[in-house]
Amino acid sequence: MSALKKTVSTVAAAALLPVLAAAPALAAPAPDKDEQPKPPAVMSTVGGAKLGRPGTQVNLAPGVPVLPKEVTGRSWIVADAESGDVLASHNAHWRLPPASTLKMLFADTLLPKLPRNRSHVVAPEELAKVGPGSSLVGVKEKQAYTVHDLWLGVFLRSGNDAVHVLSAMNGGIARTVQDMNARAAELQALDTHVVSPDGYDAVGQVSSAYDLTLIARSGMQNKDFREYCSTPRAKFPGEVKPGNKKRSTFEIQNTNRLLTGDFGIPAYQGIAGVKNGSTTHAGATFTGVAERGGKVLLVTVMNPSAKEGHAVYKEAARLLDWGFSAAGKVRPVGELVPPKSAATGSGTGESGGAGQTGPGGGDQAAGDGDGGTTVAAAGGGGAGTALTVAGGVLVLLAGGWFVVNRRWPLPDLVRRRRQSGSGSGSGSGSE
Repeated sequence: MSALKKTVSTVAAAALLPVLAAAPALAAPAPDKDEQPKPPAVMSTVGGAKLGRPGTQVNLAPGVPVLPKEVTGRSWIVADAESGDVLASHNAHWRLPPASTLKMLFADTLLPKLPRNRSHVVAPEELAKVGPGSSLVGVKEKQAYTVHDLWLGVFLRSGNDAVHVLSAMNGGIARTVQDMNARAAELQALDTHVVSPDGYDAVGQVSSAYDLTLIARSGMQNKDFREYCSTPRAKFPGEVKPGNKKRSTFEIQNTNRLLTGDFGIPAYQGIAGVKNGSTTHAGATFTGVAERGGKVLLVTVMNPSAKEGHAVYKEAARLLDWGFSAAGKVRPVGELVPPKSAATGSGTGESGGAGQTGPGGGDQAAGDGDGGTTVAAAGGGGAGTALTVAGGVLVLLAGGWFVVNRRWPLPDLVRRRRQSGSGSGSGSGSE
């Protein structure tokens, strides 16, 4: 399959700073009855001025399909994963609790630091501070796990226990939080402030639909990240029983319903990850990546108010459907900015497939643009079945340019994934 390079313009780091420098704060308490909280009147303008405005931002024009009506997320975004163009957004920079979608930043930060075949015996204190009601994969103290095992637990079961063990291997929770905040700053995810690496509700812990999309785009550069977030099910080590020579295993299933097709949610056509989450304070959150017809899109939805079951997945699917129908027709309202190191040429790209470096010859990504309209979310979508082959993105940083390769190959595991049918899975606690 031939590759088509596209180049996104280099933007000086100073021009990408948000208009707000205030410390992040939690979303306002929910008002009485069914009234929803309102976004700030002024938000960050990283990626374009329109992205800092409250409400829905989309450039409607002849031939551009209307946005789906049934989208109630407090904040959402649809972006081209390759060019970085933001096709449409709603309160993109509203700082909200991220729940377990924050684990994308955890993985993007730690995956390069811990060899996947390294083995670790879990100490009791490493699990002592896992929050009550957390989603767990079933890590047991005094048992040995490889880093690979633990990442499966993080991505598939959203296991806070696995996050705490990996954090201990990284020097502890405080060190990991520090590393994650530094990584967010490098990515220019400036709405994000980490307090707990697992996304567990914590005072002052926030992110935004824009930042989560930016983080996902970075994570998808890493082949291990791509493999883990696209794995529908795997075997996880059980306890070593006295007298048993062979350690037992049990199956874990990914809690991303658009990937597995479960609980009445069909697997989405072309889905290739990324991460879901849910806590009492954050509500449901989801970031996904999917490919159709040579286009690769990212979507993030935060805290939908709809009463329908699994609304976050249904709304994400509707937005993806709209994005695929609007791609190439709609003028962007902003862009996903490159990391700070891209402006200096000091970044490095990790390749999961063939790629090229250098400025390339593609079109520059559109910025804010004029003549757009601010509209209320307005004609529906629907999810299809999962493809056995999903396209993707390889982002390389070189020579001061943010170079985007047309597609990267996802791991064989995705290509072998069966199209239909997926067993049921269950679990307690927040995702």
